[in-house]
Amino acid sequence: MTNSIRSRLVVAVLTLVTMLAFAGNSLLTRLAFQTTHIDAALFTAVRLGAGAVVLFALLRARPRPRANAREAWLSAALLFVYAAAMSYAYRGIGTGAGALVLFAAAQVPMAVYGYRHGERTSVLGAVLAFGGLTAFLRPWNASPTLGAAALMAVAGVAWGLYSLRGRATESALQWTANSFICTVPMALGWLLVTADAISVDTQGMAYAAFSGGITSALAYVLWYWVRTRMSATGAGAVQLSVPVFGVLLGALILDEPVTAYSLAAGAVTLAGVALVSIKTRR
Repeated sequence: MTNSIRSRLVVAVLTLVTMLAFAGNSLLTRLAFQTTHIDAALFTAVRLGAGAVVLFALLRARPRPRANAREAWLSAALLFVYAAAMSYAYRGIGTGAGALVLFAAAQVPMAVYGYRHGERTSVLGAVLAFGGLTAFLRPWNASPTLGAAALMAVAGVAWGLYSLRGRATESALQWTANSFICTVPMALGWLLVTADAISVDTQGMAYAAFSGGITSALAYVLWYWVRTRMSATGAGAVQLSVPVFGVLLGALILDEPVTAYSLAAGAVTLAGVALVSIKTRR
């Protein structure tokens, strides 16, 4: 096996792990709001706080270069908007459907950026990916409220912009840690604003902490490592696999309905993602 093939295989495997972690975020958030009484503001604060603690602990073990404060705060603002909007949206939308809206919306800024910077991809792959997602969406069209879907779209656009900001980072750990740490005062400020609605639930907080420390913080560091080895278009397309994983996890753990039709639409989506990832070029 050549070094080139080995490197591509490593990137592919780590990308799969990262996408499963992203689907796990959707599952944990939906699980918290379906099975516990935690409120969205507290869930967001615990999630971001846990991520900040884990990443700060990792940074203590290595030298830290000076960070660009302006860059960190801008990225943190996008991260906070993504996490907060996602939390509020998942109070009224299913695991897979929420992931679908989230990552479909994330494609908008990433695809525009890629096209403006000369990236071209497989037209067939793009048609299969978005066609599969459209088919995947059809049985769900009457389920969520309009407000939940709109909030999830806001979260998706914020996530897409956040991903783009991290594409050229020299240190995935440092950049992600700076972003999480700077979200803490934002999350605490929002807790103060929504103090009357706070609902403490130990199990819900545990879900938030796991989501923040493991499937968010560590997964984001891994994501930015593989992200720097992808085109903007390819990085956006590969995230379209997350809704498929979200549906499967939702069905297995939350007994959310899944049909042969959904599985077939998911297979078409993944085929399109594979084509886009392979064929995208500058």
